[in-house]
Amino acid sequence: MCTALAFKTHNHYFGRNLDIESCNDEKVIIVPRNFRLSFRQEKDLYNHYAMIGIGIVQDGYPLYYDGTNEKGLSMAGLYFPENTEYKPMKEGSSNIAPFEFIPWILGQCATIPEVKEKLKHINVVNINYSEELLLSPLHWLISDREESITVEIVKSGLNVYDNPVGLLTNNPVFDVQMFNLNNYMHIATTAPENSFSNMLNLKPYSYGMGALGLPGDYSSASRFVKATFIKMNSVSGDSESESISQFFHILGAVAFPRGSVCLGEKKYEMTVYSSCCNVDKGIYYYITYENNQITGVDMYRENLSGNQLIIYPMILEQQVRMQN
Repeated sequence: MCTALAFKTHNHYFGRNLDIESCNDEKVIIVPRNFRLSFRQEKDLYNHYAMIGIGIVQDGYPLYYDGTNEKGLSMAGLYFPENTEYKPMKEGSSNIAPFEFIPWILGQCATIPEVKEKLKHINVVNINYSEELLLSPLHWLISDREESITVEIVKSGLNVYDNPVGLLTNNPVFDVQMFNLNNYMHIATTAPENSFSNMLNLKPYSYGMGALGLPGDYSSASRFVKATFIKMNSVSGDSESESISQFFHILGAVAFPRGSVCLGEKKYEMTVYSSCCNVDKGIYYYITYENNQITGVDMYRENLSGNQLIIYPMILEQQVRMQN
């Protein structure tokens, strides 16, 4: 399970919660412009946009969970079980495996209109990375500085949705998630008025009662509603500190504490990391389950004209600053 969102104050931000049962040696990965991006069925990219994000490195290849390129285009893959249906090879199309999708898009596209043009010719194919690394069913949130889209590969084909809330969780399909927001149009940030009965003197007795009925469980449909409500009503200053703090507060409202969702056999869903990238400055921030201190990696402090991956292991242990 996961939550991803795009957010704007003075700058633009993109990030996500990764909710799984354990870490998989995730790293911050920077792909410089001249790193050879190889693809199973398409021509390699020897020159492309630089990008930064979190994922794993397998056989020297970046398997991104989410990332942002130097043009400010961002992309995240989220778990989408029972709905995803990757396709067989199709002649005349750009046949891209799911694990190649993020670098293929971020390497070549700067804006959502450019992404939409690429998607007209793409075929996301059912090719596993290896016998050990099988495909996960995914859908994707893609955002530039102005707009967002959701991409889903289902039985009927590839669906591209304009995403006016700039947010994505998991199931159900995106158009159903958006329609479900109609059920919560009564939710408000202000105190409710008595519409129960004009014969009863009913009054609010606590702050926050306008949000009575806002979902609080951990299901993907509920997290979509809750995170959308919080994001769409978010009030933040424009400074970097205020902006990234607000971003992490939004993600924190739908994060998984270990033990809240049991997967059986003493396994629990938890938010392994939360990320927030300033897409204008190329700074990728993250926190981990046991490290609440924000860590940052600045893409532009690196040699982006190089041809080798730049990798930073994530700082997992809690960082405590003592005041006395």
